[in-house]
Amino acid sequence: MLFPDYRPRRMRATPTLRRMIRETLLSRNDLIQPMFAIPGNKIKKPIESMPGHFQMSGDYIVEMAKQAKEAGIPAIILFGIPDKKDPLATRAYADDGIVQKTVAKIKDAVSDLTVITDVCLCGYTDHGHCGVVDNGIIDNDASLDLLAKVALSHAKAGADMVAPSDMMDGRVAEIRQTLDEDGYDHIPVMSYAVKYASAFYGPFRQAADSSPQFGDRKTYQMDPANAMEAIREATMDIEEGADIIMVKPALAYLDIILRLKQEIDLPIAAYNVSGEYSIMKAGEMMGWVDATALILETLTAIKRAGADMILTYSAIDVARALEAS
Repeated sequence: MLFPDYRPRRMRATPTLRRMIRETLLSRNDLIQPMFAIPGNKIKKPIESMPGHFQMSGDYIVEMAKQAKEAGIPAIILFGIPDKKDPLATRAYADDGIVQKTVAKIKDAVSDLTVITDVCLCGYTDHGHCGVVDNGIIDNDASLDLLAKVALSHAKAGADMVAPSDMMDGRVAEIRQTLDEDGYDHIPVMSYAVKYASAFYGPFRQAADSSPQFGDRKTYQMDPANAMEAIREATMDIEEGADIIMVKPALAYLDIILRLKQEIDLPIAAYNVSGEYSIMKAGEMMGWVDATALILETLTAIKRAGADMILTYSAIDVARALEAS
């Protein structure tokens, strides 16, 4: 097929023709909206590094959840900022913890919206790491029981799905067993199976107040240079009982999403993370780019790479844009 016999531009001539042959379709059903919950009432604190996003008390979270539902988004993911922190993250699994109370409020107000909860310890520990620290070392195995307690407390509060993001080895199996033994075998696990030690997380750490107080997370998050390791991590979590495999971040790891899509047969989620969002928003604020166009192009690329669902801070805005188009 060579020019002049074949002219690809024929099928690009009109918007209708371009829609007819479009290979990748981004849908509102692909989107998951993250939210940040804090204790209190009528509190809405701007997140400086993430324009348009806030740490919100439960009443505002419910309002945003309703907006997500009205925009046609099927799910949200909830992160909590606790009232106090300690070495063992006890507020992460407390019955009256911020996530537990907020989940209950959301489910009372918007019962048919899927509520996913992030399961980790970093936002609840005074040292800011995702596991128990012993003499400056993250103790993997000592962290597993705590993570399972967190997941179970979220399920009891009404969460529809739990999403462990800690990257401790064996945590999916521990969570799955705990949920099953306590009668929550119907709760799916979305595993942050392929989570890289990325520079793109900076704004999120401000939003969730979860920066490590010493060192970094490279001993448990993945080296950005590695690809085969992603297959091993995903395979291990599948064998332990994960229902959905997540890649985080998304944009710099499209090749990883594609490889996983080719290798595994579970749904794949991709997290369009805070740094990706904030860079585009900052560019728009400087007058250099159209953030909405960039975000739509980015999410389409993530979907084209093989993601079945996308966690993105732009979910509500994108859903509205798709509805209007």
